[in-house]
Amino acid sequence: MAQTSKELNTLTNKDLSIQISLSGLSFCILQRDTNTISNLTEINFGKKLNYLVLLDHLKNALEANPNLQETFETVTVVHDNEIANLVPMPLFDEDHLADYLKFNSKILKSDYIATDDIVLNDSVNVYVPFTNINNFVYDTFGEFTFKHVSSVLIENILLIEKNADAPKVYVNVGQNHFEIIVVDKAKLLLYNTFDFTTKEDFIYYILFTTEQLNLNPETFQLVLLGEIAEDDELYNIAYKYIRFVSFGSRNENYIYTEAPKSNHSNFTLINSF
Repeated sequence: MAQTSKELNTLTNKDLSIQISLSGLSFCILQRDTNTISNLTEINFGKKLNYLVLLDHLKNALEANPNLQETFETVTVVHDNEIANLVPMPLFDEDHLADYLKFNSKILKSDYIATDDIVLNDSVNVYVPFTNINNFVYDTFGEFTFKHVSSVLIENILLIEKNADAPKVYVNVGQNHFEIIVVDKAKLLLYNTFDFTTKEDFIYYILFTTEQLNLNPETFQLVLLGEIAEDDELYNIAYKYIRFVSFGSRNENYIYTEAPKSNHSNFTLINSF
């Protein structure tokens, strides 16, 4: 997790979290003194955009929503992309950040590489944030914090699973992509992210991943988070091939001015505060 520093924001008891991906934007405002989520906004592009166009969409969204033009005590940006890799903390060397990414992702010499410490997993998450987005947020709001979506997922799922004694496979569904996290006895076995177009892609990547870990679809538990519901095709095909399928929960106690779509939607956005 990284933090920029410009000047302290005025004390307002309002916190803003923004989740950024090439396929959409999400915004959440927390009124801290009343523990109330007062605004929850999602924008789905319907396809992946160029990161330069993404900035224009963020600017337009802020201009169109008066609630997002207020002064916030804290601002958090969650970068949702596939350019990230976990490194065990004992093996981490800050002088070799690019080496941790170059074999799995295409990176440029000009890319800024950031890190989040994941203490529960004794690891460092190395990733490339959307630098143009960070620069704009800094110019707009001043001091802010940013982190990678996988850091939020892993930290919160490990907390949920701290007393578990059986393997679980978590799948956090976004727009045309999903993150998969496999845990067993409170330990992280695997994290990965996949793009998908069809429901067949979706179940193939889940079954392929679990097969590599020797997990039996008749016995392991699949826990679904994010943009998925019991009546859609992704749930139906998952239930067809995996015996134990359930929905997760954010495990929070916020009051909502307008309720989210479900207890498992917006998992990373709302858990980023």
